[in-house]
Amino acid sequence: MRRTLLFMTLSLGAAAPALADLALATSKNCMSCHAVERKVLGPSFKEVAAKYKDDKTATDKLVIKIVKGGSGVWGPLPMPANPQVSEADAKKLAAWILSTK
Repeated sequence: MRRTLLFMTLSLGAAAPALADLALATSKNCMSCHAVERKVLGPSFKEVAAKYKDDKTATDKLVIKIVKGGSGVWGPLPMPANPQVSEADAKKLAAWILSTK
């Protein structure tokens, strides 16, 4: 019984950060154009993570794109600026996106 409770606690603890960042992405309207595993209007978060997997400056690049928007990287459709997203939240989102391998 004790092992089962420990396992459940560890399992729930491991899932909590992923759920929290998905909640943040949802609250900032990221999920209107993106999904974790499939292309919507913009690329999936897994595609973004794969593209930037060897780029040590990826977090900083994504923070700028999240807040200021961008174009030309994923095709002709631009990503709009998101000035409602703070730099701190953009960093959390970027780190989470890059972890969705």
